[in-house]
Amino acid sequence: MADTAHVDTFARDNLPPQDQWPAFLLDRPELQYPERLNCAAEFLDRWVNGGRGDEPCLISPAETLTYSELQGRVNRICNVLVHKLGFVPGNRVLLRSANNPMMVAAYLAVLKAGGVVVATMPLLRAKEIAYPIAKAKIAIALCDHRLSEEMERAKALSPELRHIAYWGSGRPDSLEALMTDASPDFQAADTAADDVCLIGFTSGTTGEPKGTMHFHRDMLAICDTYAKNVLRAESGDRFIGSPPLAFTFGLGGIVLFPMRIGASTVLLEKAGPDDLLSAIARYKATICFTAPTAYRAMLSKLADHDISSLRKCVSAGEPLPKATFEAWEEATGIKLMDGIGATEMLHIFIAAAEDEIRAGATGKPVPGYEAKIIDEDGRTLPPGSIGRLAVRGPTGCRYLADERQRKYVQNGWNITGDTYLMDEDGYFWYQARSDDMIISSGYNIAGPEVEAALLTHPAVAECGVVGAPDDGRGTIVKAYVVLRAGYAPGPDLTKMLQEHVKAEIAPYKYPRVIEYLDALPRTQTGKLQRFELRRMAQEHKGQRSEVASA
Repeated sequence: MADTAHVDTFARDNLPPQDQWPAFLLDRPELQYPERLNCAAEFLDRWVNGGRGDEPCLISPAETLTYSELQGRVNRICNVLVHKLGFVPGNRVLLRSANNPMMVAAYLAVLKAGGVVVATMPLLRAKEIAYPIAKAKIAIALCDHRLSEEMERAKALSPELRHIAYWGSGRPDSLEALMTDASPDFQAADTAADDVCLIGFTSGTTGEPKGTMHFHRDMLAICDTYAKNVLRAESGDRFIGSPPLAFTFGLGGIVLFPMRIGASTVLLEKAGPDDLLSAIARYKATICFTAPTAYRAMLSKLADHDISSLRKCVSAGEPLPKATFEAWEEATGIKLMDGIGATEMLHIFIAAAEDEIRAGATGKPVPGYEAKIIDEDGRTLPPGSIGRLAVRGPTGCRYLADERQRKYVQNGWNITGDTYLMDEDGYFWYQARSDDMIISSGYNIAGPEVEAALLTHPAVAECGVVGAPDDGRGTIVKAYVVLRAGYAPGPDLTKMLQEHVKAEIAPYKYPRVIEYLDALPRTQTGKLQRFELRRMAQEHKGQRSEVASA
């Protein structure tokens, strides 16, 4: 590793031993980064220095910032950090806000000053905020004042946290007040390309969040692999999306990808399906990033909104059902670009450009990445085999002081925890999370496959499928279903849904138990918490329950 610019070397000191790192593939021409690199300067300063400072960068209902205006704001925050909050390079800085220009400015400022960003979901509670503060030894936080209640409660639980600067409060000690007499000039820290600049905490779909550490070069690598070779956006594009910036899917799709090519992006604090559709029409957005659940929810509302400006739609965060892909294409003429990523990998590593999409398949390895299917012993399986997904490329897993590093990285490969099949043409087909495979009476049944079948029925708004204990079969398939308006749970509907699944996929895969819920448990990023469904299945917990077996 190159000499660090960090004065506070906590991040580098707590990287896993290098013999536990994955292999990094950096041989492509676009991945030849210099030894000294500050990614914020690449995303922001180079456009201003290149004469494009007057072009729009961040667009929101409250304000629009050009690249030059954003640079001035970022530099002032950098000076506040260094001269008023006692920041030194390498310090971790907690960020808390919905998606808005001030959040992006704070994010870039921490990077530019040589710090390490730890961004958190706006809806987290005090104990959930205190966890990364303690794990990453965070002393400084920048936070939207509207989130101050839980932030203050977290501070009471966090002796490490010395300073919180709130923006938007109008108080004399607000971040804006501190910025008033701060210089609009700041020289980017001379960071190494392999200095840690981001600790992204996983969303907790499998329990306690893990801190994933990423370098300055990683922030560029996801742009120069997926965004350049698969998304293929242009500087005139206007990005929009729903994922929070604390979720690396959102960070890449809504901030890094557009700024890497000098494009603009629309930032929405509220980005539900209705909000997203209205904003696409209002701001003439051309590229949308959101989850399959949101695309499905938007389908019935398309007639009320002009989304003709859209030309590309990216789907990630959870598996994309083929039925949703086909319905969206039929309604809009746009093929949803599916992709799988991971916080450990920073962004998408398997996907397909529009001209290579096969409905139902996730795609092929993004240029710069390699992927294969392995068995439980790590042996490579031939095409057509179902097994564990292993991937490597220019990004990869380095957990912050976590023994789970040995499980995620094996023999230089990142083992993502997903079960996949690779066909003869090299396309990867999602089967399940590795712990979502249900073994019932000797049959291997992928929960997401049953979910996809249920979602083709008009009564089903959302669903989650897990294994539930059963004396006779060991495990049975159990579905948790949220119904659409106009449908009521009952034995007749249960029987109808079961018969529907039998007609869609192999009959032995049908859910022998269906439980109806008002809402599914999800993480702050919107991912289904399957571990919570499995816990409920173990306890037979739920609201209105209907059971039918055969």
